[in-house]
Amino acid sequence: MATKVYMEALSPTMEEGRLVTWLKNEGDDVKEGDVLAEVETDKATMELVARGSGTLRKRLIADGDTAPVASLIGVIAAPDEDISAIAGDAGAAPAPAPAEAPAEGFSKPAEDAAPAAPPARAEPAQPQPAAEAPQAQSAPSAPAAQQGAAPGADNGRVKASPLARRLAQEAGMQIGGVQGTGPGGRIVKRDVEQAVAQGGAQQAQAPQVAQPAEAAAPAPSAPAVQPSTDARYREHPLSQMRKAIARRLSQSIGPVPTFYLTVEVDMGEAMALRARINERFAKEGVKTSPNDMVIKAVAMALRHHPFVNAAWTGDAIHLYEQVHIGVAVAIEEGLITPVIRDADRKGLREIAAEVKELAGRAREKKLKPEEFTGSTFSISNLGMFGIEEFTAIINPPEAAILAVGAAAPKVVVDEEGNMAIRQRMRVTLSCDHRVIDGATGAAFLQTLKQYLEDPMMMIA
Repeated sequence: MATKVYMEALSPTMEEGRLVTWLKNEGDDVKEGDVLAEVETDKATMELVARGSGTLRKRLIADGDTAPVASLIGVIAAPDEDISAIAGDAGAAPAPAPAEAPAEGFSKPAEDAAPAAPPARAEPAQPQPAAEAPQAQSAPSAPAAQQGAAPGADNGRVKASPLARRLAQEAGMQIGGVQGTGPGGRIVKRDVEQAVAQGGAQQAQAPQVAQPAEAAAPAPSAPAVQPSTDARYREHPLSQMRKAIARRLSQSIGPVPTFYLTVEVDMGEAMALRARINERFAKEGVKTSPNDMVIKAVAMALRHHPFVNAAWTGDAIHLYEQVHIGVAVAIEEGLITPVIRDADRKGLREIAAEVKELAGRAREKKLKPEEFTGSTFSISNLGMFGIEEFTAIINPPEAAILAVGAAAPKVVVDEEGNMAIRQRMRVTLSCDHRVIDGATGAAFLQTLKQYLEDPMMMIA
């Protein structure tokens, strides 16, 4: 019994995945649970495991290709089993998975799939007229469209990988005008990149081809802007993580009514306590950072201000009873927020060790989904880069995020008018005004300031 291998939703927010590398070749024996491939999600590189046993008969996308969640990417079957009908369904760019498809995109035995609505995304039988056709009102018949088919077309249907289609669409290029070099003349990523590098010469020479309606990728959130300069440039492809960052932040800064509150904290006592802790436990390899002190203080303060440890859902406000702190970590592809769960119940040593361990695996893209999801409040610290003050963007549906600047010596005047040099640090709270009012945010910052300026309160 054949088992279809789907692109699985390996993170809660994943919409598509990039297959980094196949770990099994066609013809290899596969047991259920074996790792078939490594997949780059919007958060990390995860392992895709087999959901059935047999032989990996067909790999339907290549290393480096991108495929939507729930699309068919491979077939596991007995060595003598006929899989032509299954493999044939994946020859063209997939369309959105129907409602009947498994939401997680898990591999599923072929005979269990609904024949009328397979999870693999398929092309329609009849092509639509090209958008550039001079007379849009008079649609050409199917035979007429097929007569102008390009080498990579099959009965008027252009065979191309999803990534190739998207790259062509972003470049404003007709995919049918690109010469395919993949299996069966399929257009792949390198073909589009070569066509773009050649200034669209291939497109100009190739005939216009009627495109299937679903071949067009969804319109981007903002129109592409062509820079009016002749300066040389190199194009940096978008990683799955960078796409997710752009998608999530566009959900925040526009629709979320945000205001900002800044307070300056005297970090002298906190830095002194940190030094004593590091000295006391140096032999055990314990080394706390100023950010660990902030995490602990924030977690303690959130206990007293439930509307800051909250989320907007549209129908209600969720006031969380646990404090899970998301700590922003910069990695090569962008940003990820490992979560310190129940941070208010953990000591500084435990928080320091957990942050170090999670941040290390985040940079290696080895975090599990449950380790970077489920935060109730987030912290972004740029103090190590010398940034004194900044504002951070809220991570919906959370109601707030704290931006932490550098702790640096400053000349201050005390209440008696005496000048002194003190370690000062600015923190800025970004607040969702639908949940947090100005006085609520200010009260939270007052409590946070008290914990940081008298850190013994955190361990008493």
